[in-house]
Amino acid sequence: MQIFNRRIKTRHIILAVMCLMYFISYIDRVNIAVAAPLIRHEMGLTSGQLGLVFSAFAYPYAIMQVVGGWLADKYGPKRVLIGLSLVWGLATLATGFAGSVSMLVAVRFILGIGEGGAFPTATRAFTYWMPVAERGFAQGITHSFARLGGAITPPLVLAVVATGGWRDAFILLGVASLAWTVLFLCVFTNSPEQNRHITPEETAEIGYCEGDCDRAKHAVTPWRKLIHRMWLVTFVDFCYGWLLWVYLTWLPSYLKESRGFDLKQLALFTALPLMAGVIGDTLGGVVSDKLFKWTGRLRFARCAVLVVGLGGSLAFLLPMISATNPLTAVWFLSASFFFLEITNPVLWTLPLDIAGKYAGTAGGMMNTGFGVAGMVSPVVFGFLIEKTGSYNVPFTISAALLAVGMVAALFIDTGKTVEADERREAEALTGRGGSAQNDPTSMPAFASTRSLPVRLERHHLRRPLRWRK
Repeated sequence: MQIFNRRIKTRHIILAVMCLMYFISYIDRVNIAVAAPLIRHEMGLTSGQLGLVFSAFAYPYAIMQVVGGWLADKYGPKRVLIGLSLVWGLATLATGFAGSVSMLVAVRFILGIGEGGAFPTATRAFTYWMPVAERGFAQGITHSFARLGGAITPPLVLAVVATGGWRDAFILLGVASLAWTVLFLCVFTNSPEQNRHITPEETAEIGYCEGDCDRAKHAVTPWRKLIHRMWLVTFVDFCYGWLLWVYLTWLPSYLKESRGFDLKQLALFTALPLMAGVIGDTLGGVVSDKLFKWTGRLRFARCAVLVVGLGGSLAFLLPMISATNPLTAVWFLSASFFFLEITNPVLWTLPLDIAGKYAGTAGGMMNTGFGVAGMVSPVVFGFLIEKTGSYNVPFTISAALLAVGMVAALFIDTGKTVEADERREAEALTGRGGSAQNDPTSMPAFASTRSLPVRLERHHLRRPLRWRK
């Protein structure tokens, strides 16, 4: 893969900065789950109140998916992501000063606003920086850093708690988020032509042509086409997101209350499943890219990984529910989360494959499924625990949704793109295919043709980027 060339390239530096963003933002997102037993004890919260605190993040998070992605498409990912990171950094900082349930709900709500548009904006940032054959890897490695952040959150937060209390953990993490904003401001540009350090050779590898970024800003968002092509991906993301929210919110409480682990054991056994997710995220993206290169069948490369991931997660979740040994349950949870996370980079790559220059908006649409799951899953989990006195019923519901998502993934078709819809529409208007095919605005502005099967190559008819000293 070109990504492993000896020379570090500009896109690799940008990818590393984005990995750091995913890492920090996920710690900010899940630290509340690790601190939850201590906050619950200090404030006397019920399971229902704790579920409300968990879900307060998800409502604005779901709304900001499309809003953030659309803003990134319209105004560029750099400006939008700087604003969003300032919001979530300050919200994390403020959590350390919360003194009531209402304030906890408020700061989690603000955190959801900041983080809600972050991942769709980051996906849009890759549109002009990552070739087609490296997109799966890029999405996989960034999301593996997100899971790595989730995995180290338990020992990190508990270490800070042991020395200064749970409030100090949020203050320190808020400062780290604001520091990342400064780094991103210095390193990132919206496109290669705006970057002073990139070479013409790397620009050719990416497949970027002069003016692609500017033309995308003036494009009118085809909402109907995007909804038509992305709704099924959104539904699969909901099924995936339901179980992911369980891991991100209820896992520490489950291991403590249902499996009997003490506070010291909790740090290790909460981190194990999330570390398995780190491997799964990276592997899922790499495998999907490899399948694409080997077969030349993009749909097979994406859908096969989705089906195997959701099916494997289901296969290990069911025996976990009935496991009597706590350690055995942890290993089943880890295996289930490993397979669940194999699907994540593919879900985030699909907006790039299907929507192209509208990937920010499409990524927001897709991840709205995850946001809606976040609204419902933590609250339903808490309600069912209170009513049944057991975690078995909510875990069984999660397993059923995995099965539904696995079947739905079979019907996702990456060949039916928004670009193709626009070309057909242009051809219908002109009455002849030739003029539409020669229209520069209808051609893909972001696909690299290097190392791809010949029959999948796309021809760039626009003039290449000129470089001046």
